[in-house]
Amino acid sequence: MTRVERVRAETSAGWRSFVRRRTAVFFTFFFPVILIVIFGALVQTDPTGGGLFAEPAAYYVPGYLAVVVLFTPLSRMGSEVARHREGNRFEKLATTPLSRAEWLLAQTVVNAVIIGLASVLILALVVALTGAEIVFSPLLLPYVLVGVVCFCAVGAMLGSYTDSQDGAVAASNAIGLPLLFLSETFVPLEQLPGWFGPFVELSPLTYFARGVRAATIPGSDIPTIAGVDPALSNLAVLAVVAVVFFGLGARSIPRTD
Repeated sequence: MTRVERVRAETSAGWRSFVRRRTAVFFTFFFPVILIVIFGALVQTDPTGGGLFAEPAAYYVPGYLAVVVLFTPLSRMGSEVARHREGNRFEKLATTPLSRAEWLLAQTVVNAVIIGLASVLILALVVALTGAEIVFSPLLLPYVLVGVVCFCAVGAMLGSYTDSQDGAVAASNAIGLPLLFLSETFVPLEQLPGWFGPFVELSPLTYFARGVRAATIPGSDIPTIAGVDPALSNLAVLAVVAVVFFGLGARSIPRTD
């Protein structure tokens, strides 16, 4: 069996495992929908006023996408790795030709399909409910895919180093929630204390938010990196981080339990 065949077989098994858990399927799509309804349709934005939602509706599109690009991989991969550890499945995996990197790649592909579908739903709802005027740039697809790779790897590390599924989910929430609001998604950098600026630059989600904003809002005031168009340069930074994290994530997966 070739590497492609091994990854394909594990991807198929992972997808079937996901669709059998109806609760997981429901909340994967339900949570971002509720968030959009509450903050986008009910709270709404006030570009002429102040407060949290003081920007035009289109500004928050990266934040809504970040909900699934960040939280879904962290929680699903964290709990999946922890569940495999508790069931001694990695010990069995070590007796097969499937490597840890191939296993992580297969799980990442499953998450990419799930999150890709959720992202389409989110974009449709944001435009319909908030009236956000955005450009459906072809760069949205690579941003979502690279973001999924990045945060699936982080989720794998969380699942490898926590002591249980509950611990993995708790750790993913503890990391994901601050990142969601402190990475130029919903809260502009100007509204944060000046000393916090350098920490924002350390978040991979910052480059996702900036890049998606640059790609979907023409003429947006996004700083360039090394003089390169911000939609491309932020994607390049995110891709480098994703490759590094994927290597660390694959290395963190235990060979035995």
